[in-house]
This record gives sequence, structure tokens and C-alpha cells, in this order.
Amino acid sequence: MVEIESQVLDTQGRFIDFLKSFRDSRGEYKYRLKINEMALKKKQSLVIDFEDLFSFDKQLASFLIEDPKKIIEDASKAIREVMFIENREYAESVDHFIARFKGILQTVPLREIRARHIGKLVSVEGIITRMSPVKEELKEAVFRCKNCGEEIPYEQVGNKITYPPHVCEGYGRKKKAPEFDLLYEKSKFIDWQKLVLQEKIEELPHGQMPRTIEVIAKEDLVDIARPGDRVTITGILSIYQEYARNIGPPIFKTYIEANYIDVISKENYDVEITPEDEKKILEMSKDPKIREKIIKSIAPSIHGYEYIKRAVACLLFGGEPKIFPDNVRVRGDINILLVGDPGTAKSQLLRYVSRIAPRGIYTTGKGSTAAGLTAAVVREKRTGDFYLEAGALVLADGGVACIDEFDKMDPRDRVSIHEAMEQQTISIAKAGIIATLNARTSVLAAANPALGRYIRDRTIADNIDLPVTILSRFDLIFILTDLPDMERDKRLAEHLVKLHSGMYSEIFKDIIDPNILRKYIVYARRYVHPKLTPKAMKRIVEFYTEMRSKSESPDSPIAITPRQLEALIRLAEAHAKIGLNETVTEEDVNAAIELTMKYLSDVGLDIETKTIDIDIVMTGKPASQREKLLKLLEIIKRYEAENRGKPIKRSDLIKIGESEGLDRKFIENALNLLKRNGEIYEPRPGYIKKT
Repeated sequence: MVEIESQVLDTQGRFIDFLKSFRDSRGEYKYRLKINEMALKKKQSLVIDFEDLFSFDKQLASFLIEDPKKIIEDASKAIREVMFIENREYAESVDHFIARFKGILQTVPLREIRARHIGKLVSVEGIITRMSPVKEELKEAVFRCKNCGEEIPYEQVGNKITYPPHVCEGYGRKKKAPEFDLLYEKSKFIDWQKLVLQEKIEELPHGQMPRTIEVIAKEDLVDIARPGDRVTITGILSIYQEYARNIGPPIFKTYIEANYIDVISKENYDVEITPEDEKKILEMSKDPKIREKIIKSIAPSIHGYEYIKRAVACLLFGGEPKIFPDNVRVRGDINILLVGDPGTAKSQLLRYVSRIAPRGIYTTGKGSTAAGLTAAVVREKRTGDFYLEAGALVLADGGVACIDEFDKMDPRDRVSIHEAMEQQTISIAKAGIIATLNARTSVLAAANPALGRYIRDRTIADNIDLPVTILSRFDLIFILTDLPDMERDKRLAEHLVKLHSGMYSEIFKDIIDPNILRKYIVYARRYVHPKLTPKAMKRIVEFYTEMRSKSESPDSPIAITPRQLEALIRLAEAHAKIGLNETVTEEDVNAAIELTMKYLSDVGLDIETKTIDIDIVMTGKPASQREKLLKLLEIIKRYEAENRGKPIKRSDLIKIGESEGLDRKFIENALNLLKRNGEIYEPRPGYIKKT
């Protein structure tokens, strides 16, 4: 025991030896170079790799884990000593240095933190869900006596709060206790911030509430991470006593006093790809049928839906985000909406995608609010402070957000995701907190038709209770209908019977293992960034101009807009990524065009004229309907003027409209629509008036 204590007492010297003599694989003095770099950049913290310390002095590394407060303090003093040797001028100008350690060999899952870890150095991974504003912690205080004016310095010891002295030597002990003022200008403060760390969604056991722990960040660790960021935090597990009304033993709550915060970048996706995995992935990519295999491996238990699975594969791999020279950012993530009859396996498909996607989140529209999806400002009961809390779209940054029952969302909540779907940010300005959070996520949403089943004779806007402002933000919209078809129904029945009877060998033949598929997706997102070839660019331009040329006459509907053109480029890039190709070929563009035409023919087809009209999605009405609607409004305006501003009888208006070539059914539907939109109203039953 004495021997260990003496060794612990000499830790400062051992750290000095480590900093001065440790060499990296290239033979360079790693930490002497880092200390010189600290002086050049005017930094106070030196980040030390735990692996370096472990390879240099295993005993010192174990002391660091067991008694981190003492060892970190000694390491910080050692940095100062070495800085005096390397750059004396800078060492004298800085009052203290900080040793920070990263890469502890064993990471403790947040759910498994126990009493045995108290006072130890731990490393935990998770998502930052809350963040307080930066505050100032009093480190060294100077008090002035109100009676005699004497200034008394007091230093804070550990985590104890600094109180004014009770005795003034100049005033005397026997007289009344003097009063003191804290001199802010002569006291020393450090930056302080509280974070809330939540365990990662993919590690959350089914049916369990996510665990959280508070993290205290000080000095240069403040504002390193933001809500929604995935981090690895190294720090000392500490405790404070909880307020308890019940009489009994005191109860303590744990928190982490951060020593180092490592923000995991979007590209890492928390998925480790070993050299063996990489070799297997590259071999898979050489298979000429790799795209067919990947598409077949997406929700193999769900029969059919080839086009939808192809689109979902593109969504999982994603396009390339771009930042232009004028700082305009264009998203690379693909948004898809599935609208279908009940029992068409929409929810099952969403569940599968949320499991296979890197950073996949599944939520339902009925169980989600605007704050739960985007971000919220919440007030902590204990302190009364306001915190910024990240929602599902922020937590899914870099992944896929699957939103089921999209049509069941409250309209006020639904509006909040407009910005997230196009600009890929969440802006919030509440309770004095003004912030912009990243929400670089693909959205895969599913909705049911408003009338129970999808009616092909109606537009998408009439079939689904969603505003066109949301519909226009989806790159692809697919309709899933449950119509009787002898051949298709037979294949579906055979598939389900085999599935339920355990005949998996036929259904799951040539299916890629989900774990390998997930790593394949991560590898493609991380390392493959395809560029358009001249032939691909020419094919895109030809397709766009050909579609637009159909809209040149004044009476023709608009078939496609620049928004669909950008979606087409994203789909072509994603198709190239599936094969791990560095270039987007004409074949990739043709595959993207096929998906786009399927979407336009399903959703953007004008029933009356049998032509593609993108305004059905962009405005909710085809051009042919819009012209008729304008004609009806002109009739109402003219007839009201003739009637000297008095309300018009509904039956009379229908007769006039029919005499001018409008269909009776159209007039009745249009009047209901205009009434819903507030353009007309009924002052009394059977009469209408323009607002």
C-alpha cells in the first residue's frame, strides 16, 4: 500500500517523462510537438490518447482510471512544467493548463452505469438531447469587508461553493459579524454548461424508456456539441444529493464531470467497418446483379412493390448534398411518401427501413407533436433554467426518419417540418434561445387515404388530407392500392402461406444479411461520392427539356418543374452509390427517370386530359380544373354584380354554370372547395356570397 501511495505521489514526474519522451510510430516526439502547437494556437488544453499512455506506462494508465481527479491534476501540472521548457513566455502568461484524455479502452453503456463507477474515469456514448446556455462558475473569489474595506481572497476547493469569510481580522472577533461584498472584477470565473446525454436509439431495448445522464462541461468544452449530436464523453462520474422529503438514508444522483467530448461526425454513423467487412463489401459491389440483390433484400417478407423498394434503396443510399460558391446548400437526402389502402404493409416497410438505416428513427403522426419532431425549449423544474431539447428529426440527422400515420398529425404540428424537409434545418426562437439545428435526414412517410380507400378518379390532394405545401416537398409519391387481380392475388397468397408455414429458404434465397447490408449502406454513404458524367448530364437535360416542351402552349399543363429535376439528379446519384460507382452514368439516369415517370403517372396524371400535370402535386389542382374554377369564380362575380351584391341562390348558380358548359358535379364540388378555402360563404342556407 505504501509503495502504491509513493508511486501515486510521483505521478507528476512520470507524466513529465511521458510528455517529453513519448514517440509515435514515425519516431516523432508527439506530445512535445503538440505542446508547441498549443502555444502557437494559444490553447490551454492538451488532448492525450489513452492508448499512448497505456503503451508507455500501464500502471499510470490504471491510476488514471481509478483516481482521475488526482492524476488529471498532476498531468495538468506536468504540462505546465514541459511548457516552461518548450515555451517559457507562454507558460508564464497562462495561469493553468488542462490535461484531457480520449480513447479510453472500455466504454461503459449508459444503462450500465452503477455505484462502482463513482469517482472513476468513464467513457460513455450517446446523443445530446438538451443543452443549457453557457453560464459562469466562480473559481476564485475576492471579498471586501463593508466595515474596514479590507480585501480577502478566497479560493474554491473542489466542488464546494465559495462563501464569504465569517471573520474580519481588522474588525475583531468579539464584535458583530461583518458583511462582505463579492468583487466580481477581481474574482475569477470559468465557463460552465450543462448537457443531457441520452443513450443511442439503436441500443435502446424494446419497450424501455431511454436513460439519460447530466454532463457538466467547463472551460473550452462548452458549446462543442449541440442537441442532436452523437458524442463520446470521457469524464469523472460524480454525485450530488437529491432533495428528498422522506426521512431515511440520503439518495444521490450521478452526473459526469466532462474531461473530453468527442463529437461523432455524420459520416461515421456509429458503425464500425473492419478491413474484412470492407473486403467483403468491395467484392459484393463487383457483382453485376448487386442492385437487384439489394432491392430484393429490402423487406423480403413483403411481397411485390418492386418500384417502391427501388425507390427505398435510393433513399437509404442517398444523393450528394452540395454547397455552391454563394453558400446555397442543396440537400442530397431523398424524401418519399407512401399513400395506400389499409393492409398494404406500409407500416411494416417503414419499420424495416428504420432498423436497416443508419440512424433510423420510427415514429407515428398521432403520437408526435411539433416539438417532438423538431425541437423544443423546455424548463427544468429544479433550477428554472430553459434548455434546448432536440426532437426526432434532429436526432435522425444523417439517417432516415420514418413517420407513419402522417395524415393523422395535427395540422399545426405538420407545418413545423416544412423547413426540415427542404432546408434540412430546424430554426427555433423561444424563451430567449435562438438556434438553428441540423436535420439532414431523409423522410419516409406513410399515410392513409382520407376516405379509407384511394379513389383513382380523384387527385392526390383530394384523396389525402395533406396540404400541397407538404406534398410538393416529397421527391417521390407512390400509391398502394388493394385491387382484385387474379394472378397477383395468387402470388401474394402463396408468398404469405410459405412465410407462415416457415418455408423461409425460398423467400429469403439470395438475400443479403441485414448487418452486412447496413454496413454496405454506411460504406457507400461514407466513401462513395459520385459525379455526373457528360453523357449523364446530356440525358438529364434532354429529358427535362422534352417534358417541358409539352407545356409550351398556353393551354398545356406544366409536366415538370426544377424541383423534380433536382430530385432526378439525387435519384441518379443514389442509384450510382448502390453499385459503389464514382460516376453517375446514363444507365443511372435512366433508372432515375423510370422512377420519376412512375411517380408522375401515378400521382401527376390529369384524369380528364390524360396528360401529366405536376400542378396536381404542386398546387392540388390540375390546369384543366384550375381553368374551370376561374370560370366559375367569374360567373359568381358577374352574377353577384347583376344582383347588386345580394347573395346568389345556389340552384340558380348551378343552372347558369351548366348553361356555360360546366359540369353539375364539378360545380358542386368546386363550391364546397371554395367554401372550405374561405373564398365564398353561406349567409343563409341555399345562398352563397363571395367574401
